[in-house]
Amino acid sequence: MGEGLREGDRREAERVVRAVAGQGRDGEELTERALAALDEIAAQAGAEYAAYLGALSRPKAAGPAVFAGVSGAAAFAVDLGHGLSAAAALTTGVVVAAATGAAGAAREALRRRPDDDAQRLRSAWLTALERRGVTPFIERERAVRPAAKAKAADTKSLPQPRKTQPRKTEGRKTQDRSAAARQRSVLQQSFGQLPRPQGPYTGRREHLARISQWVQQARASTETKPVVVVLHGPTGSGRSSLAVRAAQQLSDQFRGACVVTLRGGDPEGSLSTREALLHLLNRLGAPRDQLLFRERPSQEQHLRLLSEQYQKHLTDLPVVVLLDDAADPAQVRELVPRRSESLVLVTGARPLELGLGDAAWVHHLPVDALEAADAYGLLRELADGKPLPEDRGSADRVRELCGGLPLALRAAGTSLGSRTLRGLADDLDAYGPIDPLERALSLRYRDQPEVSRRLLRRLALAGRASLGAAAGAALLATDEAEAARRLDDLARAGLVEPVRGSRYRLHDAVRGFALARLLDEEEPDERAAAQERLIRTYSELADLVIRLVDGKTSTRAGNDAGGAVGSHGFASLDAALRWLDEESSFITAALRTAEGVDQAAVLHLLGALCDYCLLRGDLYRLGEISELTQQVDQGLLVRSVQWRTGIAARQLGELDRARSTLTSVVNLYFEAQHPAGAARALCSLGITLHHQGNLTEAAAKLREALDLQSGDDLRADRAWTLHALAAVLRDQGRVADALRMLLPALELHGESESVHGQAWAHMQLGQAYLRLGQVALAEGELRHAAQEYTATRDNRGTAWTLTQLARARLARGEAADAVAGLGEALARHRENEDARGEAWTLYYLGQAQEETGDADEALRSLERARGMFSRMRDVYGLACARHHAGRVTRDVRARRVGNLRNSGFARQMLQDARQDFHRTGVPHGEAWSCVELSVVDAGNGRLPQALALADEAVALFRGIGDRRGEDWARFLRCTYLPLVSEDGAQEAREELAALASQDFEGRDPAVAEYVTAWSHVLRRGLEPGAAWEVWRLGMTPGRSARDRLALREDVRARDGG
Repeated sequence: MGEGLREGDRREAERVVRAVAGQGRDGEELTERALAALDEIAAQAGAEYAAYLGALSRPKAAGPAVFAGVSGAAAFAVDLGHGLSAAAALTTGVVVAAATGAAGAAREALRRRPDDDAQRLRSAWLTALERRGVTPFIERERAVRPAAKAKAADTKSLPQPRKTQPRKTEGRKTQDRSAAARQRSVLQQSFGQLPRPQGPYTGRREHLARISQWVQQARASTETKPVVVVLHGPTGSGRSSLAVRAAQQLSDQFRGACVVTLRGGDPEGSLSTREALLHLLNRLGAPRDQLLFRERPSQEQHLRLLSEQYQKHLTDLPVVVLLDDAADPAQVRELVPRRSESLVLVTGARPLELGLGDAAWVHHLPVDALEAADAYGLLRELADGKPLPEDRGSADRVRELCGGLPLALRAAGTSLGSRTLRGLADDLDAYGPIDPLERALSLRYRDQPEVSRRLLRRLALAGRASLGAAAGAALLATDEAEAARRLDDLARAGLVEPVRGSRYRLHDAVRGFALARLLDEEEPDERAAAQERLIRTYSELADLVIRLVDGKTSTRAGNDAGGAVGSHGFASLDAALRWLDEESSFITAALRTAEGVDQAAVLHLLGALCDYCLLRGDLYRLGEISELTQQVDQGLLVRSVQWRTGIAARQLGELDRARSTLTSVVNLYFEAQHPAGAARALCSLGITLHHQGNLTEAAAKLREALDLQSGDDLRADRAWTLHALAAVLRDQGRVADALRMLLPALELHGESESVHGQAWAHMQLGQAYLRLGQVALAEGELRHAAQEYTATRDNRGTAWTLTQLARARLARGEAADAVAGLGEALARHRENEDARGEAWTLYYLGQAQEETGDADEALRSLERARGMFSRMRDVYGLACARHHAGRVTRDVRARRVGNLRNSGFARQMLQDARQDFHRTGVPHGEAWSCVELSVVDAGNGRLPQALALADEAVALFRGIGDRRGEDWARFLRCTYLPLVSEDGAQEAREELAALASQDFEGRDPAVAEYVTAWSHVLRRGLEPGAAWEVWRLGMTPGRSARDRLALREDVRARDGG
């Protein structure tokens, strides 16, 4: 089918391939492979492409040329019939044909639209091509890349410090599937974030048609460059509304869209190019580390890096970029994506000469006043359902007094329900020779009752973000129901614009008008009190929402929720989170104007917003808040935001950066003599050290935090530290000790009403029970966690739950279901850009694939996990991945050749794993590495070394009280002893007898079977120096042997288990 692609369609298919494959060396290789197999890939969307071609081939009406020919021939015949000479008649025919053709072509250019059905089918074809053809091919090619590339990422020691081995964070986008998954998700949602124009719309159909025509002409070209349309006209002419409607009309031809207001006409200053790039990168799905970490030696350097990232990110990615209220041509040039078929809509008060040359298709489109007929049509639609009399004279007066501006006409026209056209014209005329827009706004402002006028004035304090009834209630010092009614009245008066649902915003011109009235009609004290109420109310409400999620921690101290705050309450946690979803942009905008407001309220509001950003993964806004607090430079605010920034860095997998940030925050809190803050930061630092595999130091930091949280006022904080320490102890093999901490942590989370804390405690309990082999209990805890993560809308936690539930299915022996569940979890982690979650899920996926018999795929998954842990500098995760990868490598090689000879590479990985486990303080992992190493040594004839390793494993297992591991090590020891010395056989018989006489909960049934079998072998006799045949007989521990612990009773009693 690929050979049947039309030339233009083949270019579209190649563009999709490049967008999915990405950039860089890895992306270029994948692109080459995909283009070479384009025929095969395109065949997967053959049905959709055939439907698209069918729509294009439908017969169309005769075009201008046909009509011109017919008209010319008719004129020639008529003149010839009237007796004119043939030459004269021919001349007449030619003239008529030319005139008809020109007129027809002009009409056709204005009338022509892309065939809606064909465009819809084209979009369906491209979507099917990407989902069923390109993406599966790219994923498959990535999966089968040689394992040698992954091996290069692994070394015997950890990567060197950054000063000698710098990490190229900016270059990871194309190699990071998490970023690619997030990009797809963000782009799919981007058109839904555009403003939704409401109400009547007239007079701009030709403008929309011309924009569409320019896009189609550019797509028909062989060049790949953007279309730039400069929409220029006076304020209130509707240029922004036109741009938004054009973006929505052409949405099926682009993969995403973003609006950024450059504030070119704002007397307070325009938006910087750096902030505009950050906003665009965030809305178009760029890697989140660029959005969070904004510190650079200079603003110029950061701007250069952002510009390069922006251009690279949008290469071959067609999107709509709407640059609203632009005034600086140089700024616009920086924001035009150069190497994509994007559409850039630029609005401004004057035409801008952008100087782009051949880098883009540039068009200028004036947006002037409405014509008389269009203005009359708009007024008729605004007449509140009442018929408008045919008073064209009065309508023309209204149009003239409003300057033909749609914004002014809308505001004035909303009063036609109570005024006649003549009365409206007279009332407008009474304001004298002033600006037409101000005349219309003044009229409608005076029409409102004083309460509504006061609300409009104070809305100027709220910034540019959309707002709802809560903001109105705070500004008016009233309840939300009253505020909602007043906002609705202002919307019906054309003074505020509905955005979506019950959200509203002020047009920039209306904001300027309202601000002038505020300064003129209200005292400074009244303005300051309204601003104070706004921040306080939002501080209480946002704090309540986060308290419903995280509980009554010390950061929420002093506010008694009681189900509501003041006159505000939420029916459910879901309703509370929806409210904060809607209000987060407004809160950020309000914080920018919070100078002079009570700092305690600002701190609570900042803290709640930062916690929301962490919950939602909104690291762009967290970076914005961090910059804002740095500008304010007040210690407590800076420390609070810096602490959350360190947590965000950990979520991104930037563990070194997280560790340094949190270490600094701990010191700052101690210097400020703020023990509660220091304890919280110590807890976060301990979790970061845990993620780096530094378990001993992590436990020390967490215990230090617990000591600081011994007071009753910090019981809620203590719960978070307890379950964090329990996770460390679990990984150290001290599962009973972990359970001793998790049960009180769960109780404390319940006491503080922390749904989110209970979710994480249930998650940790589930993992602890899995380590003990208690699968049913584990699944119950994990399902509890899943419900609570869903309630709090924590996508990261939900993904982790999927990983652990799939792991539970693996423990049940349902390997195929586990593979499917881990695949789903892997996709979720990638969408969340949770590198640690992705690495651990790959680790468990490798084990599940091994159980299904697919050892090659298992090894690939383990190698990928190993590479990710190495990049994150997670020593514990790296040790685990090395251990299983070494074991699988050994077994795959041995099965091919029939023995354990030449297992050097596998042995090296197992030895590295053993050293890493020892370094991180994980005796359980170290013991199992010794067991697997002893198998390799025994299979290679090094029996004394194998015996020494088995002895070491026995000692380690006894030290942590794991009878299951000790059982295996003792059995293997019995297989080595008879081959090492004459006395070894007798010692082995005694040891086997002891093993045969014991039984305990959690014992691997295979050991009991092998003990009996090996006892029979010993009765027949074995000579020292004989070959070790245990591996060939299948009597060595399998993958699942290490999965659970069987703790001795004395260990359970000692640890409180």
